[in-house]
Amino acid sequence: MIELLDPAEMAEADRLTIAAGTPGIVLMEAAGRAVADVAARSPLGTRIAIACGPGNNGGDGFVAGRILMARGYRLQLGLLGSIAALKGDAALAAAEWRGETLPLADLDFGGADLIIDALFGAGLDRPIEGPAAAAIAAINASKARVVAVDLPSGIHGGTGQVLGVAVRADDSVTFFRPKPGHVLMPGRAHAGRLTVADIGIRPQVLDAIQPRTALNRPELWLPHLPTPKVDGHKYDRGHALVVSGGMTQTGAARLVARAALRIGAGLVTMASPPDALAVHAAHLTSIMLKRMEGAAGLSELLADKRLNVVAIGPGLGPVDVSLPLVEAALASDASIVLDADGISAFREDPDRLFAALRKRSAPVVLTPHDGEFARLFPDLASLPGKLDRARQAAARSGAIVLLKGADTTVAEPAGRAAIADNAPPFLATAGSGDTLAGMITGLLAEGMPAFEAAAAAVWLHGDAGVVLGRGLIADDLADALPRVFARLFV
Repeated sequence: MIELLDPAEMAEADRLTIAAGTPGIVLMEAAGRAVADVAARSPLGTRIAIACGPGNNGGDGFVAGRILMARGYRLQLGLLGSIAALKGDAALAAAEWRGETLPLADLDFGGADLIIDALFGAGLDRPIEGPAAAAIAAINASKARVVAVDLPSGIHGGTGQVLGVAVRADDSVTFFRPKPGHVLMPGRAHAGRLTVADIGIRPQVLDAIQPRTALNRPELWLPHLPTPKVDGHKYDRGHALVVSGGMTQTGAARLVARAALRIGAGLVTMASPPDALAVHAAHLTSIMLKRMEGAAGLSELLADKRLNVVAIGPGLGPVDVSLPLVEAALASDASIVLDADGISAFREDPDRLFAALRKRSAPVVLTPHDGEFARLFPDLASLPGKLDRARQAAARSGAIVLLKGADTTVAEPAGRAAIADNAPPFLATAGSGDTLAGMITGLLAEGMPAFEAAAAAVWLHGDAGVVLGRGLIADDLADALPRVFARLFV
């Protein structure tokens, strides 16, 4: 269940299911029961307040209320609007409710131990204001456990953005498949623990919907992860070239190189300016070292076609140094991982980079954080959704775009995308991104397809952070990979 459905895709899943013969009220009954089951983790005697909205989300709340009341819970139910204004399945659900229906403003959120937020679901597309905003403020001010129906009210299901104000839930109960808003920040922080309930929608509807967004999980990329052969040798596993900056900027490149070798590249060579050779020589053992005299020297190294991937950018230096080196790399036949200074080199002329990318047949993976992204795509940086930003950037550039953060998103030019949610906050440390670039490099060297290599590296990087825990530094991440692989293949 790695597919993520945006609100329109989820609406289509509902429509297809109803058209195939399952009445909408049957789906609503199943959804309300799933919400009641999560709420019922609290003991009998818990005081419950249910806030229902004017649409199907509110209908789910009515069903949950009816079931919880039958189980012996004490509860109040409040409605935004009037019962007479409810339509369709929501009206049917409300007709089965035997308790009192209060105006939303009269609900005693402060006196509740548990609040069920059934105001608005993933389809909300406008800022919340008025009585609904006041109710959300009261919910957030309470000390009650909060269970959100589908998605916390006020979170956009497609982008994870807050639409004016949003509920902060302890649990969210969604149906059939998660939404991007559950995993994109800040939606993920609002959603709490996520339960995905089976309400009777058959997985076959996905064949018609063809979702393009997935949760980044091993199921997405594991079939493409290279497996060393019993009769193989290091030359079968690719040869990565890492381009270093000058003498005082060598650490980032070493992080890249060690990660590329750890994750599986057969050989890794460091291309070093003359002044940095001694520094690298003092630190490198299993990584080879080659002298590189500027862009011409890099081109000379890359004439060796056995060097099948280049990592360039971390610690590379100012534009007058980095730009010629990156363009020399782009002129080669090798796959490219472009990061950090290599991205910023084109801040004054992003189209110069995009033109070079369009001439290449080998893939390029761009790995910006938000600041670097804004240098290449200033007009996209203000778009409200990270997923949309990454997709549009990939389409414009022709590269795989890996937009970093707590919700790192990988997108390819054709629109396929994967969102990660497994990275612990401990990964926010100097050099962490350099290690990630090296992991992508190593997987590309082994022949893994670029989109899958980027997605796999993101997940493995996150799991390395989980394995190491609080106190990790970037130097530790590559060394954690054997333990990560051991967990993966148990």
